[in-house]
Amino acid sequence: MTGNNTPTPHIGAKYGEIAPTVIMAGDPLRAKFMAEKYLDNPVQFNNVRGMLGFTGTYKGKPVSVMGHGMGIPSIGIYTYELYNFYGVKTIVRIGSAGAIHKDLHIGDLVLAMGACTDSNYAAQYALPGIFAPIADYDLLRSAVNACEKLGYKYKVGNVVSSDVFYSDNPQTDKWIKMGVLAIEMEAAALYMNAARSGNKAMALFTISDHILTGEATTAEARQTTFTRMMDVALSLV
Repeated sequence: MTGNNTPTPHIGAKYGEIAPTVIMAGDPLRAKFMAEKYLDNPVQFNNVRGMLGFTGTYKGKPVSVMGHGMGIPSIGIYTYELYNFYGVKTIVRIGSAGAIHKDLHIGDLVLAMGACTDSNYAAQYALPGIFAPIADYDLLRSAVNACEKLGYKYKVGNVVSSDVFYSDNPQTDKWIKMGVLAIEMEAAALYMNAARSGNKAMALFTISDHILTGEATTAEARQTTFTRMMDVALSLV
């Protein structure tokens, strides 16, 4: 399915314009910021629907950064096309998450070893049971090593990828009972697409708010702490 020069309906790049490793953020402007701050000679490869994507080099290695939008349907489309039409081998998602674990605080990093979900995304595979979406172990181990080396506070464990931001019937307490660390909206689909295509994926997050304590991110905190997950993600290239 790879190797043709025809752009997909959602990505305007030709085959070869996207690196084998892609770092993705929900906000396309965060991808733009990352390209301008970290990459050498970044070239924009996508602007379809405003979902910005750039390819450049980091310490001499080719890498692309791109937005993926909000929610499982959005990241499901973009990562499927990257894996199956553009020859991408590794996708690392960076994003914000709401903590539901007592030991997490604003600015801490969460490395998602697994991603629970209330989404029906896995139904398409018609599996005879429940699939457990997990990160690639080598990427996870490298991310842990990077956090240790850089001195960043982190926690490894399960997150939950929720389909609903404004829930009419929140049941956060049930995820807390299962030891889930934080809530976000995309990692499970990324992990499933990686598994189905035989490729690698990992998601890591900056805690932007705490659902239990009411802690919330300030503009200053976002500016000074959200780049830490970028540092860790780039160490995986």
